[in-house]
Amino acid sequence: MHSHTQILVIGGGPAGSTASALLAREGFDVTLLERDVFPRYHIGESLLPSCLEILDLLGAREKVEAHGFQKKHGGYFAWGTEEWDLDFTKLRHPYSFQVVRSEFDQLLLEHAKSLGVKVFEGVEIKEIAFDGERPVSASWSRAVGESEAGEISFDFLIDASGRAGILATHYFKTRRYNTSFQNVGIWGYWKGAKQLERASEGAIAVGSVPEGWLWGIPLHNGTMSIGLVTHKTHFKEQRQQGITLEQIYMNAINDCPLIQELIEEGELVTKVSAEQDYSYLSDILSGPGYFIAGDAACFIDPLLSTGVHLATFSGMLAAASLSSVLRNEVTPEEARTFYAQSYRHSYLRLVVIVSGLYQQYNGKASYFWEAQQLSHHDYANSPDLSEAFLHVVTGMEDLLDAEEVTSETPEPDENEKGLDKHAGALTSSQQTDEAVRARSQLYNKVFMRFSLSPETAIDGLYIKTAPQLGLERVKQYAV
Repeated sequence: MHSHTQILVIGGGPAGSTASALLAREGFDVTLLERDVFPRYHIGESLLPSCLEILDLLGAREKVEAHGFQKKHGGYFAWGTEEWDLDFTKLRHPYSFQVVRSEFDQLLLEHAKSLGVKVFEGVEIKEIAFDGERPVSASWSRAVGESEAGEISFDFLIDASGRAGILATHYFKTRRYNTSFQNVGIWGYWKGAKQLERASEGAIAVGSVPEGWLWGIPLHNGTMSIGLVTHKTHFKEQRQQGITLEQIYMNAINDCPLIQELIEEGELVTKVSAEQDYSYLSDILSGPGYFIAGDAACFIDPLLSTGVHLATFSGMLAAASLSSVLRNEVTPEEARTFYAQSYRHSYLRLVVIVSGLYQQYNGKASYFWEAQQLSHHDYANSPDLSEAFLHVVTGMEDLLDAEEVTSETPEPDENEKGLDKHAGALTSSQQTDEAVRARSQLYNKVFMRFSLSPETAIDGLYIKTAPQLGLERVKQYAV
């Protein structure tokens, strides 16, 4: 281990691997420290088509294609009284992947190494030192076995430490848990399960039950990931009655015909695992000399499989922002404001969609319209309103914005102005009217303005990917 690096990345998951690989490709000195030794287990196997855009940018698409992961051509929902197929063929990329995360994450990490990232696995961060508000060095030790320890200083830090969230939880205390999604996830892996015949190839199956919903994700290794998401109040009541974790899980499967059909001849071959308190957002996403990315910054909910999308997307945002700072194209203050606004924009868009699904348990039309309200692109005249829902929940709406060319940034329409009611829906009844108004102002400022084109620039900046990755200034903002 050397004693100094230009950029230190903490965490080798999709966010850290994406950010470090892109920065190394731009010619910067990047060191990545990962607590675990890969491959390591991780939940969250279902990818969105938007991830392929990032894989293309990384130059890792061919490696992922060649690995043999199960291709995912859509999803099938049995939600309340309705059932429908979510078909990816309408998108630029007509599929994504269902991945074994231990293999997928290792593939990305190895790709980062191939681009020049100095990767050290089995290394745990013990302490971050600050100069005022700016992190400047990290003390580390071997996570297991060896007693080796040391300190590494850096010019910039990207915290991609996952749920541990070193900066947000240990130093800034800025992680806020979302009261809308106080759920518990319970899951296991099955062999001998079958894919849905009435759904597209490799589709994720999502079926609701009275106390939550279940997922079924077919994997290329012959197993199927099957999980339950239920509210923690219901979970706690069940446990207090002496019902085991496995019984809660199996009772929900037996209540869901969609999932029950998949495992009729299957066998549960792993223990049942559980997680809770996983829906959160850090109040601070960037600051002097640092960016917080991936699960270290936020996580929404397993519904709609947004985790890897937000992780890889934030990794790309961090790399673009930091690249332009290091090339003196923008000021550090501009870059960190741009990053935080862009990341929060994408997060909030997906929060409203997930919230809409939970709130509209017994019907589809309302959350198709919800998707329309979150989109610059006018799907209102589409004969199939599900197209709006499809583009937003697959993450492609963020990327489609990069291709939109208009003469000027449009003024908010009536749908955008109506987002105040969504802000209220996401605010608990205990919060004040001032908090509701503040959330509404945040929505109106960043929710409809993404950052991949001049027309959707934030404070005059947007992302460019060629000939170099970085931030571009809109002409009228040029200095």
